[in-house]
Amino acid sequence: MPRIGPRAKNSPRRAARVYKTAMSAAAAGTVRLGDTDVHRMGFGARWVTHQEPSAGRALLRRAVEVGIDLIDTADVYDGSEELIADTLHPYPAGLVIATKGGQTSVDGQPTPDCRPEYLKEACERSLRALRVDTIDVYQLHNPDPNVPVEESVGGMAELVKEGKTRFIGYSGDSKAARYAVECGRFDALQTSVNIVDQECIELTLPLAKEKGMGVIAKRPIANAVWRHPSRPGNDYHVEYWNRLQKLGYDFAKGENSEKAGVDGPAAIAMRFTAMQPGVSVLIVGTTKPDRWKENAELIRAGPLPKELEASIRARWKEVAESDWIGRT
Repeated sequence: MPRIGPRAKNSPRRAARVYKTAMSAAAAGTVRLGDTDVHRMGFGARWVTHQEPSAGRALLRRAVEVGIDLIDTADVYDGSEELIADTLHPYPAGLVIATKGGQTSVDGQPTPDCRPEYLKEACERSLRALRVDTIDVYQLHNPDPNVPVEESVGGMAELVKEGKTRFIGYSGDSKAARYAVECGRFDALQTSVNIVDQECIELTLPLAKEKGMGVIAKRPIANAVWRHPSRPGNDYHVEYWNRLQKLGYDFAKGENSEKAGVDGPAAIAMRFTAMQPGVSVLIVGTTKPDRWKENAELIRAGPLPKELEASIRARWKEVAESDWIGRT
């Protein structure tokens, strides 16, 4: 598989180098994404603009300080690309920037547009926003029912030939993600993996591992929905909250839901995701700069006991309903 490696400043197609640090994120260890070492944790930068700009910049700076070496964003994340560039450019050697294209907004609603000509325009906008000549990983942002994936990926392959992106990935879930793996055209897969979203564990992850694709796990702690004692008002969290009520994991109920440390629900959820077949990187979003150190400690605890991991899988198989597909 082509290497997914770091870039120094704006230099395109730079040979991959291992970016190592003795700071707290390094405690989580490194894994292979493609044939490059990256840390187990990346930064999902969707929410950096949903707060004061100074707070978003502080999050980004702290992430890099502690050794986070993959930042994932998208062109539709409310100016996230621009904020990343304003804060971190010129980028540190070893920092991998992954972004996405293929969605636009119609009347305030996300709408897919994966036509090759649109993807080219979107990629060029992202290049300008991020202030780079080449994007490390450019990802197709969910399927477009009006455009065959082969057309979209053909357009993305042209972006590689033109030097506008080094590698291409697919960000999505369920059967569309399965096809993205099967077609053999993408270098990486980003998909939802967590204690309440397990469809991919059988549907896509084993095949992605077999094909040598880098797998970026999104929503690795299931939006921490156990923190809501009642149905959340934010629609983004509701589906996961509903599933958790039916799954009824003991570690996420009552007093257990408030536990911190390696036996708390956040640690159990994160360690469960990290141990799934083929998962390379967990992209975690946060609004707290010190959360990186805490997360590194949780990952460093290693895989869950086999009995606990088996019980989480068994409960899913017992309770999961037919429409509990991967959440995009």
